[in-house]
Amino acid sequence: MIPFAVTLIALLSTCVAEEIILNYTVDCNTLLMGQFLCPDPAYIPHMIDPKTQQLRGCTKENTAKVQCIAVDGLNCSETGNSTFFKQMPCEWTNGYSFETALLLSIFLGMFGLDRFYLGYPAIGLAKFCTLGFMFLGQLVDIILIATQVVGPSDGSSYIIPYYGPRVHVIRSDNTTYRLKQDNW
Repeated sequence: MIPFAVTLIALLSTCVAEEIILNYTVDCNTLLMGQFLCPDPAYIPHMIDPKTQQLRGCTKENTAKVQCIAVDGLNCSETGNSTFFKQMPCEWTNGYSFETALLLSIFLGMFGLDRFYLGYPAIGLAKFCTLGFMFLGQLVDIILIATQVVGPSDGSSYIIPYYGPRVHVIRSDNTTYRLKQDNW
């Protein structure tokens, strides 16, 4: 009878111990990758703007505040629960479509309409008066707009579909560290 009672008590204590979840209060701004899920999956349908394909509330600094959730057992000292807000990168857009700019450059670039659309009226007027700099300026503008070197004059990004032809420029300078390869 004693071994049965000991076994029963051991099983009950194990079952009770599994039900107890310890909650720790932490500063959620210092959480490491893997300790939180960002953005919170419950809010994703409300966070993406269907017109710009970017996070809602994207600022000129290319960041947006999104709601994240910490892993089970962690409570944030800021909110008192497991949710918190974090700045995430985004592309700030101001209504200029990449497809519209490229099509204007291809078909009406000799009249400078692509530059007027992007907010460069002086270059647009010069292209209009010279018929796209004798069509050479039109060809150069098609290449510059297609490679996204020339963008809107206000510094915003183009509106490009999520799986569209977005170009991400990677820059290297004297402070860039490159890992040595075996074949160097």
